[in-house]
Amino acid sequence: MSEARIDKWMWAVRIFKTRTIAAEACKKSRISINGALAKAARTVKPGDIIQVRKPPVTYSFKVLQAIEKRVGAKLVAEMMENVTTPDQYELLEMSRVSGFVDRAKGAGRPTKKDRRSMEEFTTPEFMDDFDFDFEEE
Repeated sequence: MSEARIDKWMWAVRIFKTRTIAAEACKKSRISINGALAKAARTVKPGDIIQVRKPPVTYSFKVLQAIEKRVGAKLVAEMMENVTTPDQYELLEMSRVSGFVDRAKGAGRPTKKDRRSMEEFTTPEFMDDFDFDFEEE
């Protein structure tokens, strides 16, 4: 087979878990073939460079064989070549390292660190300084 649909090819070489997710990525303009945005029905042929945007990284793959049937993980290397630039992997590593640093304040549950700093802020310091009990008679 010399040509294959882009959504089937990406599913077959395990870039996406399902063909539906691959087609959805095409619809959201996250897939480009040789620099041009691609729809799900667009065909790929050997030699094409496919760019897949999975924020924050843009992966690049070179088509070695156009297939539409899913293959085992060991055979994927014969079907495509990963040509993603090293700086994209550095970007991925930076986002992993940063973790929750980018979380907007007030968005979602507080982290353990946030909760402890709030408790430290709201608990008066002088509460533990007394040696006697406050009892009313």
